[in-house]
Amino acid sequence: MVITYAEIDGFKNLSDISFAPDLKYNIIVGANAQGKTNLLEALWILSGCRSFRGSKERDYIDLNGSRMTSKIKIRDVVREQKIEFEMLKSSNIIKNIALNGVKQKGTRALFDVFKCIAFIPDDVDIIKGAPEKRRNFIDMAASQLNPLFVVHINKNNAVMNQRNALLKSIMQGNASADVLEIWDRQAAHEGALISYMRNEYVRKINEICGRLYSAISGGTEILELEYRSNVYKSEDFELPCNEAAQEKYYNKLRETAEYDIRTGSTHSGVNRDEIIVRINGVSAKDYGSQGQIKSAALVMKLAQAEIFMSRSKDAPVVFLDDVMGELDENRQRFVFEIIKDMQVFITTPNESALLPEIHGKILHISGGTLR
Repeated sequence: MVITYAEIDGFKNLSDISFAPDLKYNIIVGANAQGKTNLLEALWILSGCRSFRGSKERDYIDLNGSRMTSKIKIRDVVREQKIEFEMLKSSNIIKNIALNGVKQKGTRALFDVFKCIAFIPDDVDIIKGAPEKRRNFIDMAASQLNPLFVVHINKNNAVMNQRNALLKSIMQGNASADVLEIWDRQAAHEGALISYMRNEYVRKINEICGRLYSAISGGTEILELEYRSNVYKSEDFELPCNEAAQEKYYNKLRETAEYDIRTGSTHSGVNRDEIIVRINGVSAKDYGSQGQIKSAALVMKLAQAEIFMSRSKDAPVVFLDDVMGELDENRQRFVFEIIKDMQVFITTPNESALLPEIHGKILHISGGTLR
């Protein structure tokens, strides 16, 4: 998969940008705060994913502007497609999304069409951040292989919002605890599916991460990932995800229901899962050095790309946001060996920091415009 044309205007500080990317390497050069990351972000949102920077949609439009647009043409092994994303600022935010000229109700359809992987400096939070960071990484990576996973994640989130609101009402004496069972049954259905999907993806990525981390560390260190479910034991995943698995999940919710009512929030289920990352048998989050944490996060993203390549006819588009300059020559070569068959967008303040054999289109950005 490659981007053949891009057009961006009014996204944060970007204005009147249009270019035909190189099919291999695109090097976006500029000083800090000139719009390098904004350009990648404006392309990334066309994948249907939330901003990799955590930006809220209302912040996509420039502070002094009233409209933003981001458009791309992409080509995969089957055909060329066009994605358009427009936002208008008035008394409220109006969002218009179109795929091949057909208006979409939301971004759901984009997730099935445009596949990309971003490497950013904040990726270290996958290792050292809160459990939610690791859950989100696994969920998004697994969803790229099976977009149906997104449906279950969204359903579970909706059920959890309703359940937590009900818990608060029960706690305040405004609702009956008997109603909780209805939401627990729905939560058990979605939660069981999510648990099994997460376990399967962690199992796959663990194998690849171990191999890649051994290579990047010269064979001196071992990286391991373990999915720790809040409901199931590891041996439970050897059994099918059936009614018995859902019943086990349901029973877990019932066990903590009394405590949930007292506190007004849910304490069981997939929203409490953890993905443990170990280097040489100890927690990378608690005991890993800065270098180990950076390498582990990098390897997890590379493994994500490798898994996607092995399961899809198309390679994902890769965004490298200001990360290559921090890597020594050997690690840069290691990264580019993994992504050599993908279209790559690289941001850097200094193109001389990149490997000399990286040849492609150089785009200079200043004040939100390209030269």
